[in-house]
Amino acid sequence: MSEFMGLIFGNYEAKEGEFMPGGGSLHSMMTPHGPDTKCFMGASTGHLAPVRVADNTQSFMFESSLSLRTTGWALETCEKVDTEYWKCWQDLPKLFNPSQK
Repeated sequence: MSEFMGLIFGNYEAKEGEFMPGGGSLHSMMTPHGPDTKCFMGASTGHLAPVRVADNTQSFMFESSLSLRTTGWALETCEKVDTEYWKCWQDLPKLFNPSQK
């Protein structure tokens, strides 16, 4: 599954302060992606109760079973590619325990 997401206005809680209005992200098939460490840990350790998210925010997402591709302009000319995007997951703890039932 490929996924393209864009933020029209507001904040995106999974990468708050980094994913700005007018921005977009493309995750092609088999590409790891998800919320940053701060968002993941907050959702994993927070009190379990209904929580409002995305107030005053408008975003969109397109998903496709097809592989999506960026153009040379998008990768090089526009100079907007975040080459350090992968770093937002470096502090994510390894919580999987295959022995836990």
